Amino acid sequence: MGIRLAELVERFGGQLDGDAGIEVTAIAPLDRAGASDVSFLSNSKLRTLAAQSHAAALVLSPADAPEVAAAYEGARIVTPNPYAWFARAAQFFVSRREAPPAPGVHPTALVHETAQVDPTAHVGAYVTVEAGAVIKAGVVIGPGCYVGREAVLGEGTRLFPNVTFHARCIMGARGIVHSGAVIGGDGFGFAVDGGAYIKIPQTGRVVMGDDVDIGCNTTVDRGALDDTVIEDGVKLDNQIQIGHNCHIGAHTAMAGCVGVAGSANIGKHCTFGGAAMINGHIEIVDNVHITGATMVPNSIREPGRYTGYVPASRNAEWERNAVLARNLTTMREKIRALEKAVKALTAQK
Repeated sequence: MGIRLAELVERFGGQLDGDAGIEVTAIAPLDRAGASDVSFLSNSKLRTLAAQSHAAALVLSPADAPEVAAAYEGARIVTPNPYAWFARAAQFFVSRREAPPAPGVHPTALVHETAQVDPTAHVGAYVTVEAGAVIKAGVVIGPGCYVGREAVLGEGTRLFPNVTFHARCIMGARGIVHSGAVIGGDGFGFAVDGGAYIKIPQTGRVVMGDDVDIGCNTTVDRGALDDTVIEDGVKLDNQIQIGHNCHIGAHTAMAGCVGVAGSANIGKHCTFGGAAMINGHIEIVDNVHITGATMVPNSIREPGRYTGYVPASRNAEWERNAVLARNLTTMREKIRALEKAVKALTAQK
């Protein structure tokens, strides 16, 4: 089913320049869009490609509109953030194409008699829902998932197949947890006695706010005593580790393979590039941006962009640099001794 451009603009905003009655059916890339597609320009370097696009309509920013308009023949939707407009529109088109699973509990699912499952929820094949769990309106639980005792899944949340959501953990409304993720596994907590490790029971929870997105095979450990907290709007990519008792502020985003050690306190609106490593028991304030593969050993108390790694080089060169780095302390002492000697000679003149 198509939808008129006028209706899209009414839903998602923007200034329409062109035929409001044109019907479109999908979102497509600039170079593949056809006469029934909407495309978007979020990178000004692609203006030439946008001008040559065959899309029925093009979403673009006020800065890009004048140059593209000279050659592009289709309709234009001008908005301050074309990428965000595209994201919302893409959600809309997907929802029209893919109907949600029908409400109900699959015959093979094991749902404890004390669990509360809203009639509008969908519980898929071979799902286990333990005692006292609460499954709220519109929740979708894919095949093979496990929901522990007294766990809570908020309105409209979706668990993709084979998610493990442990006891007493909580997720707010409209959450998404992708396949293979484990929410509420034990944190890495041990006491040492005579060289042996004694396990510390992990009795806290994982408490997540609204609109949280957890990627495939990501793990969020439950707290040891207090809770691990993931605030509203946090986005975690695939294969991320969040240690016990961490606190991740609202609308922070982490790319794949980030590791956050236990009890780290991370602020709001932060971003972390892939494979960044965050030490435990440190604090990172709001609006901090960590680039990929950066190691953060200490607290960061000022907003900004931070990088800390040695770029790849030929092995022989890297070995020479490593030797120099290992001898920096000795070199510093020699430099200080030379500085003192120079001062002494200068004082004698």
